[in-house]
Amino acid sequence: MNDNVLNVLLGLVASAISAGLGWLAQALRRRRRVERVRAFLGLPAGSECLVVVPRSIGTGSHAHTVTRRDAYALMWLAGLVEECGARPELVAHDAAHRGLGAKTELCLGGPVSNERTAAHLAWGLPGVVITSGPGPGSNVIVVGDQEFAVEPDRTHTLLARIATPDGGRPVFLISGQTGTANQAGVRYLVAHHRRLARTYGRNGTFALVLRVVNPEAYGPDMVELAADVTAEALRRSPTAAPAGSTAP
Repeated sequence: MNDNVLNVLLGLVASAISAGLGWLAQALRRRRRVERVRAFLGLPAGSECLVVVPRSIGTGSHAHTVTRRDAYALMWLAGLVEECGARPELVAHDAAHRGLGAKTELCLGGPVSNERTAAHLAWGLPGVVITSGPGPGSNVIVVGDQEFAVEPDRTHTLLARIATPDGGRPVFLISGQTGTANQAGVRYLVAHHRRLARTYGRNGTFALVLRVVNPEAYGPDMVELAADVTAEALRRSPTAAPAGSTAP
């Protein structure tokens, strides 16, 4: 074997080793990213997660009817759970009679359509009031001195993560003012969960109000952060009405 052939073989071996090390480094980075997402969502591989299903609100709606928009949102949530290697368990909002922390919960819908959301708001985010009812002033997210009402060109969604005692699995709330807002909140969580994990930590509690811009034209696609209301949401107001109360 002459020197030229030997040099070629050594170059090929070095290239193979370099490529292998690069692939291994990328695989380790991907694995670390996945593990961070799993920790933030409370979804280790092989675990189970509760996806709490709201009921449809409207005249003639059956107690366990789900709107088309909410069905789409539930599909996105199930996809996020399966991406982490976990298994979603869909449960009706009035059938999730269990404690906190054993399984991650993803609760969709406001306190009127989802009893579990109402309980979590009262326990974990006492500074949040979501009113619902006929007439002016209904369907408003109130946090501290900020009010987020439905307007002709915008709706809002409360997106929150609530840490549970003793390092248990977290609760996520996606409480939109409309079905489109619910769907927009889920898609925001799916798209931005890595950034949220970096900002608030793997075990943090946060509450965000998202603005859905012109949903009649853009559906759930145009979503922006309206306000980070975490501090106000955690502060119990002595005059606050119960979550899910009807506006006067």
